[in-house]
Amino acid sequence: MEAKLDLPFDAEEMLAGLRTWVECESPTHDAAAVNRMMALAARHLAIMGASVETIPGRMGLGDCVRARFPHPSKEPGILVLAHLDTVHPVGTLKNGLAFRREGDKAYGPGIQDMKGGTYLAIEAIRQLAMAGIATSKPVTVLLTSDEEIGSPSTRDLIEAEASRHSIVLVPEPARPDGGVVTGRYAIARFNLRTTGRPSHAGARLGEGRSAIREMAKQIVAIEEMTTEACTFSVGVIHGGQWVNCVATYCDAESLSMAKRQEDLDAAVEKMLALKASGNDVQLEVKRGVTRPVWEPDAKVLALHATAEGIAKRLGFALPHQSAGGGSDGNFTGAMGIPTLDGLGIVGALAHTLEEHVQVSSLVPRAKLFAGLLQSV
Repeated sequence: MEAKLDLPFDAEEMLAGLRTWVECESPTHDAAAVNRMMALAARHLAIMGASVETIPGRMGLGDCVRARFPHPSKEPGILVLAHLDTVHPVGTLKNGLAFRREGDKAYGPGIQDMKGGTYLAIEAIRQLAMAGIATSKPVTVLLTSDEEIGSPSTRDLIEAEASRHSIVLVPEPARPDGGVVTGRYAIARFNLRTTGRPSHAGARLGEGRSAIREMAKQIVAIEEMTTEACTFSVGVIHGGQWVNCVATYCDAESLSMAKRQEDLDAAVEKMLALKASGNDVQLEVKRGVTRPVWEPDAKVLALHATAEGIAKRLGFALPHQSAGGGSDGNFTGAMGIPTLDGLGIVGALAHTLEEHVQVSSLVPRAKLFAGLLQSV
């Protein structure tokens, strides 16, 4: 049976609902803030008729929410996999990125990555239920709390839940060309610490060995290892406490990304083999969270073909590609579960103070999602 696509989605109503989510700030490392957002979404899902449960967080991070919708079939179903944590600290709404509408653009912290996509996916489920249209399989929504830091506390939950489903749909932001994601590169994170020798920076500067100076040397060396096959970057650094003290410690976080797993494995070896530049300073490198490479197979390409057919009926193209930048789709795709990612809203400049979405993309992307829920 052909999917019914002429559902009464309303862009302005969707944007008004999305605004309440965007204005509930939820940075990953603020568990209380994330939990407020989870509670807001849980109530929304409960009103829709889902059986909702909150799964306590761990590692000092926020809770997760799992919602199961009633369905006559007991077969393995569709997992809608999304996260509600963002990179924007509490206060961003007041300092640089207030929710606002400028023509076809709506701005706000996390509106593109990925509250917009999550909201439209849930709205697609709601519209189908209101129209009395059954999804092709049972639907579960899993909302996680730590995707922006690599999902260290939720990977086990994601993989366990995905293993009970036959399809995974991920409403991460659409690609810049409006396309979707059928594979993602492998990513590894590393935690670095340099240790020096303290001294008074004014009276006895020469007696000290600066951990900051050593880390600066390491950062240059690390980033110069970047090749076409694998990138190396340092995005976080903390060092020192007083400007008049030579720093004893300096900490940094590094990220490597590769299109092939073997290239990432080689990058891991290089990072773990790094040495201090001299005997009077120390360097410690620890491997952090890792996302495995996800490469499209025939089942993923067939899933994309279904989505492409729905998009064609809606009047737009739906190209696909493997993408840099990880998502929780890395995990499910690498497990061999047919996964389609990038199904969320069209927008730009995620993770910046210019993050925005195209309001005009809300309805067609929601219709696409609703079509998939009927078809896969």
